[in-house]
Amino acid sequence: MSKIRMILNWGASCGGCDVSILDVGRPVLDLPNDAEILYWPVALDFKRRDLETLADGSVDIGIINGAVRTSEQEEEAKIFRAKCKSVVAYGSCACFGGIPGLANQFVREDVMARAYREAPSNVNEEGAVPLTESKMKGYSLLLPEFSEEVRPLEDIIKVDRFVPGCPPSTETIIEFIGSLGPIARGEAGKRIFASDRSLCYDCPREKNKAAKRVEKLYRPHEIIAGSDRCLLDQGIVCLGFATRGGCGARCIGVNMPCRGCYGRLPSMVDPGAEAISALASIAGDWEDNMPPAKIFDVLDAVKDAVGTFYSFSLPSAIINRKRG
Repeated sequence: MSKIRMILNWGASCGGCDVSILDVGRPVLDLPNDAEILYWPVALDFKRRDLETLADGSVDIGIINGAVRTSEQEEEAKIFRAKCKSVVAYGSCACFGGIPGLANQFVREDVMARAYREAPSNVNEEGAVPLTESKMKGYSLLLPEFSEEVRPLEDIIKVDRFVPGCPPSTETIIEFIGSLGPIARGEAGKRIFASDRSLCYDCPREKNKAAKRVEKLYRPHEIIAGSDRCLLDQGIVCLGFATRGGCGARCIGVNMPCRGCYGRLPSMVDPGAEAISALASIAGDWEDNMPPAKIFDVLDAVKDAVGTFYSFSLPSAIINRKRG
Protein backbone atom coordinates (compact mmCIF):
# COMPACT_ATOMS: atom_id res chain seq x y z
CA MET A 1 0.00 0.00 0.00
CA SER A 2 1.40 3.41 -0.94
CA LYS A 3 2.07 5.95 1.77
CA ILE A 4 -0.12 9.00 2.42
CA ARG A 5 1.46 12.04 0.79
CA MET A 6 1.27 14.98 3.20
CA ILE A 7 2.39 18.59 3.50
CA LEU A 8 2.14 20.90 6.54
CA ASN A 9 2.53 24.64 7.00
CA TRP A 10 1.83 27.41 9.48
CA GLY A 11 0.55 30.95 9.16
CA ALA A 12 -0.23 33.55 11.83
CA SER A 13 0.06 31.48 14.99
CA CYS A 14 2.26 30.93 18.02
CA GLY A 15 3.68 27.58 16.91
CA GLY A 16 1.88 25.66 19.61
CA CYS A 17 -0.09 23.65 17.04
CA ASP A 18 3.10 22.21 15.54
CA VAL A 19 4.31 21.36 19.03
CA SER A 20 0.96 19.70 19.81
CA ILE A 21 1.43 17.28 16.89
CA LEU A 22 4.87 16.32 18.16
CA ASP A 23 3.55 16.06 21.71
CA VAL A 24 1.14 13.16 21.19
CA GLY A 25 3.91 10.60 21.49
CA ARG A 26 3.71 7.17 19.84
CA PRO A 27 1.07 7.96 17.19
CA VAL A 28 3.30 10.62 15.62
CA LEU A 29 6.37 8.37 15.87
CA ASP A 30 4.47 5.71 13.92
CA LEU A 31 3.31 8.24 11.30
CA PRO A 32 6.34 7.79 8.97
CA ASN A 33 5.31 4.15 8.52
CA ASP A 34 2.12 5.30 6.81
CA ALA A 35 2.86 8.81 5.55
CA GLU A 36 5.46 10.61 3.49
CA ILE A 37 6.05 14.20 4.60
CA LEU A 38 6.82 16.28 1.50
CA TYR A 39 6.84 19.75 3.09
CA TRP A 40 6.96 20.86 6.74
CA PRO A 41 9.34 23.81 7.01
CA VAL A 42 8.96 24.35 10.75
CA ALA A 43 10.21 20.83 11.47
CA LEU A 44 12.46 19.94 8.52
CA ASP A 45 14.67 21.83 6.08
CA PHE A 46 12.17 22.48 3.30
CA LYS A 47 12.15 25.57 1.08
CA ARG A 48 9.33 27.29 -0.83
CA ARG A 49 10.54 25.74 -4.10
CA ASP A 50 10.02 22.25 -2.59
CA LEU A 51 6.34 23.14 -2.27
CA GLU A 52 6.02 24.82 -5.65
CA THR A 53 7.55 21.90 -7.57
CA LEU A 54 4.95 19.40 -6.34
CA ALA A 55 2.47 18.55 -9.08
CA ASP A 56 -1.03 19.96 -8.67
CA GLY A 57 -3.37 17.41 -7.09
CA SER A 58 -0.50 15.05 -6.23
CA VAL A 59 -0.70 15.47 -2.43
CA ASP A 60 -3.29 13.58 -0.41
CA ILE A 61 -3.57 15.87 2.63
CA GLY A 62 -2.39 19.39 3.41
CA ILE A 63 -2.51 20.61 7.02
CA ILE A 64 -2.36 24.34 7.77
CA ASN A 65 -2.30 25.88 11.22
CA GLY A 66 -2.49 29.60 11.84
CA ALA A 67 -4.62 32.41 10.50
CA VAL A 68 -3.86 34.43 7.36
CA ARG A 69 -2.37 37.91 7.81
CA THR A 70 0.33 38.36 5.17
CA SER A 71 0.49 38.03 1.40
CA GLU A 72 2.95 35.15 1.82
CA GLN A 73 0.50 33.20 4.00
CA GLU A 74 -2.27 33.80 1.47
CA GLU A 75 -0.07 32.69 -1.45
CA GLU A 76 0.98 29.49 0.32
CA ALA A 77 -2.59 28.66 1.30
CA LYS A 78 -3.59 28.88 -2.38
CA ILE A 79 -0.63 26.71 -3.38
CA PHE A 80 -1.72 24.14 -0.78
CA ARG A 81 -5.22 24.14 -2.27
CA ALA A 82 -3.83 23.48 -5.75
CA LYS A 83 -1.50 20.69 -4.63
CA CYS A 84 -3.79 18.85 -2.20
CA LYS A 85 -6.84 16.65 -2.60
CA SER A 86 -7.91 17.50 0.96
CA VAL A 87 -6.99 20.59 3.04
CA VAL A 88 -7.30 20.61 6.82
CA ALA A 89 -7.53 23.72 9.01
CA TYR A 90 -5.70 22.72 12.18
CA GLY A 91 -6.12 24.72 15.38
CA SER A 92 -8.33 27.64 16.34
CA CYS A 93 -6.31 30.24 14.42
CA ALA A 94 -6.78 28.42 11.10
CA CYS A 95 -10.41 27.51 11.89
CA PHE A 96 -11.68 30.85 13.28
CA GLY A 97 -8.85 33.41 13.24
CA GLY A 98 -7.80 32.66 16.81
CA ILE A 99 -6.01 34.95 19.23
CA PRO A 100 -4.05 36.73 16.43
CA GLY A 101 -7.51 37.78 15.20
CA LEU A 102 -7.93 40.09 18.19
CA ALA A 103 -5.69 42.46 16.22
CA ASN A 104 -8.76 43.13 14.07
CA GLN A 105 -9.85 45.60 16.77
CA PHE A 106 -7.27 47.97 15.30
CA VAL A 107 -6.49 49.22 11.81
CA ARG A 108 -3.22 48.10 10.24
CA GLU A 109 -1.43 51.43 10.81
CA ASP A 110 -2.19 51.30 14.54
CA VAL A 111 -0.86 47.73 14.80
CA MET A 112 2.38 48.71 13.07
CA ALA A 113 2.77 51.87 15.19
CA ARG A 114 2.32 49.93 18.42
CA ALA A 115 4.66 47.11 17.43
CA TYR A 116 7.50 49.22 16.04
CA ARG A 117 7.22 52.71 17.60
CA GLU A 118 5.20 52.78 20.80
CA ALA A 119 5.98 49.54 22.65
CA PRO A 120 8.17 50.36 25.71
CA SER A 121 10.76 47.77 24.70
CA ASN A 122 11.42 49.44 21.32
CA VAL A 123 14.57 51.37 20.43
CA ASN A 124 13.54 52.94 17.13
CA GLU A 125 14.44 56.64 17.09
CA GLU A 126 13.80 56.89 13.35
CA GLY A 127 10.31 55.46 13.74
CA ALA A 128 10.94 52.98 10.95
CA VAL A 129 8.38 50.31 10.09
CA PRO A 130 8.84 47.33 7.74
CA LEU A 131 8.29 48.06 4.05
CA THR A 132 7.40 45.59 1.33
CA GLU A 133 10.53 46.71 -0.55
CA SER A 134 13.70 48.34 0.77
CA LYS A 135 16.89 49.18 -1.14
CA MET A 136 20.32 49.17 0.45
CA LYS A 137 23.78 49.08 -1.12
CA GLY A 138 22.34 48.15 -4.47
CA TYR A 139 20.24 45.29 -3.16
CA SER A 140 16.47 45.05 -2.74
CA LEU A 141 14.89 43.43 0.31
CA LEU A 142 11.35 42.16 -0.24
CA LEU A 143 8.93 41.39 2.59
CA PRO A 144 5.35 40.06 2.45
CA GLU A 145 2.60 42.65 2.56
CA PHE A 146 0.86 42.99 5.94
CA SER A 147 -2.84 42.89 5.10
CA GLU A 148 -5.64 44.99 6.56
CA GLU A 149 -7.07 42.18 8.69
CA VAL A 150 -6.58 38.69 10.07
CA ARG A 151 -8.69 36.07 8.27
CA PRO A 152 -9.50 32.43 8.97
CA LEU A 153 -8.24 29.96 6.36
CA GLU A 154 -11.69 29.33 4.90
CA ASP A 155 -11.90 33.02 3.87
CA ILE A 156 -9.01 32.33 1.46
CA ILE A 157 -9.49 28.76 0.17
CA LYS A 158 -11.96 25.90 0.38
CA VAL A 159 -11.30 23.86 3.53
CA ASP A 160 -12.34 20.20 3.71
CA ARG A 161 -11.86 19.48 7.40
CA PHE A 162 -11.44 21.36 10.68
CA VAL A 163 -9.49 20.34 13.79
CA PRO A 164 -10.25 23.08 16.36
CA GLY A 165 -8.53 23.80 19.65
CA CYS A 166 -5.81 26.03 21.07
CA PRO A 167 -4.15 23.67 20.62
CA PRO A 168 -6.33 20.63 19.84
CA SER A 169 -6.44 18.18 22.73
CA THR A 170 -4.27 15.07 22.59
CA GLU A 171 -7.39 12.92 22.18
CA THR A 172 -8.55 15.07 19.25
CA ILE A 173 -5.14 14.85 17.57
CA ILE A 174 -4.97 11.07 17.99
CA GLU A 175 -8.45 10.74 16.49
CA PHE A 176 -7.40 12.97 13.59
CA ILE A 177 -4.18 11.05 12.95
CA GLY A 178 -6.19 7.83 12.98
CA SER A 179 -8.43 9.30 10.27
CA LEU A 180 -5.62 10.23 7.87
CA GLY A 181 -5.91 6.95 5.96
CA PRO A 182 -9.66 7.26 5.25
CA ILE A 183 -9.23 10.95 4.36
CA ALA A 184 -6.43 10.13 1.91
CA ARG A 185 -8.52 7.40 0.31
CA GLY A 186 -11.36 9.86 -0.20
CA GLU A 187 -13.67 7.96 2.13
CA ALA A 188 -16.34 9.94 3.92
CA GLY A 189 -15.01 11.02 7.26
CA LYS A 190 -15.50 13.50 10.01
CA ARG A 191 -15.49 17.11 8.77
CA ILE A 192 -15.16 18.80 12.16
CA PHE A 193 -13.14 16.98 14.81
CA ALA A 194 -15.26 18.14 17.73
CA SER A 195 -18.63 17.36 19.26
CA ASP A 196 -21.88 18.79 17.88
CA ARG A 197 -22.99 19.30 21.49
CA SER A 198 -21.85 22.01 23.88
CA LEU A 199 -19.02 21.52 26.31
CA CYS A 200 -21.57 21.60 29.14
CA TYR A 201 -22.51 18.01 28.17
CA ASP A 202 -18.94 16.90 28.86
CA CYS A 203 -18.41 19.03 31.97
CA PRO A 204 -18.18 16.88 35.11
CA ARG A 205 -19.26 19.68 37.44
CA GLU A 206 -22.58 19.76 39.22
CA LYS A 207 -25.18 21.83 37.40
CA ASN A 208 -27.99 23.82 38.90
CA LYS A 209 -31.18 22.52 37.30
CA ALA A 210 -33.16 25.57 38.40
CA ALA A 211 -33.27 28.74 36.33
CA LYS A 212 -29.75 30.12 36.47
CA ARG A 213 -29.24 33.57 38.03
CA VAL A 214 -25.88 35.16 38.75
CA GLU A 215 -25.93 38.01 41.25
CA LYS A 216 -22.29 38.93 40.79
CA LEU A 217 -19.71 38.20 38.12
CA TYR A 218 -16.06 37.51 38.91
CA ARG A 219 -12.89 37.44 36.89
CA PRO A 220 -11.05 34.14 37.52
CA HIS A 221 -8.38 35.71 39.74
CA GLU A 222 -10.99 37.37 41.99
CA ILE A 223 -12.41 34.19 43.47
CA ILE A 224 -11.31 30.72 44.50
CA ALA A 225 -13.83 28.60 42.64
CA GLY A 226 -15.28 25.47 44.13
CA SER A 227 -14.04 22.42 42.26
CA ASP A 228 -17.38 20.61 41.91
CA ARG A 229 -19.89 23.32 41.09
CA CYS A 230 -20.62 24.85 37.66
CA LEU A 231 -18.28 27.83 37.18
CA LEU A 232 -21.03 29.95 35.68
CA ASP A 233 -23.22 29.24 38.72
CA GLN A 234 -20.35 30.66 40.80
CA GLY A 235 -20.35 33.89 38.75
CA ILE A 236 -17.31 33.09 36.57
CA VAL A 237 -17.85 33.78 32.88
CA CYS A 238 -17.54 30.34 31.26
CA LEU A 239 -18.38 29.93 27.55
CA GLY A 240 -18.90 26.18 27.69
CA PHE A 241 -22.59 26.56 26.87
CA ALA A 242 -21.70 28.30 23.57
CA THR A 243 -18.72 26.10 22.60
CA ARG A 244 -18.37 22.69 20.98
CA GLY A 245 -17.27 19.87 23.26
CA GLY A 246 -14.54 17.36 22.49
CA CYS A 247 -11.62 18.93 24.32
CA GLY A 248 -12.06 16.80 27.43
CA ALA A 249 -12.90 19.89 29.52
CA ARG A 250 -9.20 20.45 30.14
CA CYS A 251 -9.46 24.06 31.33
CA ILE A 252 -12.51 23.43 33.50
CA GLY A 253 -10.69 20.52 35.12
CA VAL A 254 -8.13 22.96 36.56
CA ASN A 255 -10.70 25.59 37.64
CA MET A 256 -10.33 27.79 34.56
CA PRO A 257 -13.42 28.73 32.55
CA CYS A 258 -13.93 27.77 28.91
CA ARG A 259 -12.93 30.58 26.53
CA GLY A 260 -14.33 29.00 23.38
CA CYS A 261 -11.33 27.57 21.50
CA TYR A 262 -13.34 24.65 20.00
CA GLY A 263 -15.62 27.07 18.20
CA ARG A 264 -19.30 27.71 17.75
CA LEU A 265 -22.07 25.16 17.95
CA PRO A 266 -23.67 24.11 14.63
CA SER A 267 -26.80 26.17 15.27
CA MET A 268 -24.96 29.37 16.18
CA VAL A 269 -24.13 32.20 13.80
CA ASP A 270 -22.06 34.37 16.14
CA PRO A 271 -21.13 32.62 19.42
CA GLY A 272 -19.76 35.78 21.02
CA ALA A 273 -22.98 37.69 20.47
CA GLU A 274 -25.04 34.78 21.73
CA ALA A 275 -22.84 34.43 24.82
CA ILE A 276 -23.27 38.14 25.57
CA SER A 277 -27.02 37.81 25.18
CA ALA A 278 -27.16 34.75 27.43
CA LEU A 279 -25.01 36.37 30.09
CA ALA A 280 -27.11 39.53 30.06
CA SER A 281 -30.21 37.42 30.64
CA ILE A 282 -28.89 35.77 33.80
CA ALA A 283 -26.84 38.58 35.35
CA GLY A 284 -28.18 40.10 38.53
CA ASP A 285 -31.10 39.17 40.74
CA TRP A 286 -34.49 39.06 39.06
CA GLU A 287 -34.50 42.16 36.88
CA ASP A 288 -38.05 43.04 37.91
CA ASN A 289 -36.62 43.79 41.35
CA MET A 290 -33.49 45.53 40.13
CA PRO A 291 -32.92 48.98 38.64
CA PRO A 292 -31.11 48.88 35.26
CA ALA A 293 -28.11 50.60 36.81
CA LYS A 294 -27.59 47.64 39.15
CA ILE A 295 -27.63 45.21 36.23
CA PHE A 296 -24.96 47.29 34.49
CA ASP A 297 -22.91 47.14 37.70
CA VAL A 298 -22.97 43.35 37.50
CA LEU A 299 -21.96 43.30 33.84
CA ASP A 300 -19.20 45.83 34.51
CA ALA A 301 -17.13 42.91 35.82
CA VAL A 302 -16.47 42.06 32.16
CA LYS A 303 -13.53 44.41 31.61
CA ASP A 304 -12.70 43.34 28.06
CA ALA A 305 -15.83 42.27 26.22
CA VAL A 306 -14.12 41.47 22.90
CA GLY A 307 -11.29 39.58 24.60
CA THR A 308 -13.77 37.69 26.77
CA PHE A 309 -16.34 36.67 24.17
CA TYR A 310 -14.24 36.59 20.97
CA SER A 311 -10.84 35.31 22.15
CA PHE A 312 -10.66 32.82 19.28
CA SER A 313 -13.40 33.88 16.88
CA LEU A 314 -13.33 37.62 16.13
CA PRO A 315 -12.34 37.25 12.41
CA SER A 316 -15.27 34.82 11.99
CA ALA A 317 -17.79 37.07 13.75
CA ILE A 318 -20.47 39.13 12.04
CA ILE A 319 -18.69 42.35 13.02
CA ASN A 320 -15.16 41.08 12.52
CA ARG A 321 -12.84 44.07 12.37
CA LYS A 322 -12.39 47.78 12.84
CA ARG A 323 -12.44 49.79 9.68
CA GLY A 324 -10.47 53.01 9.34
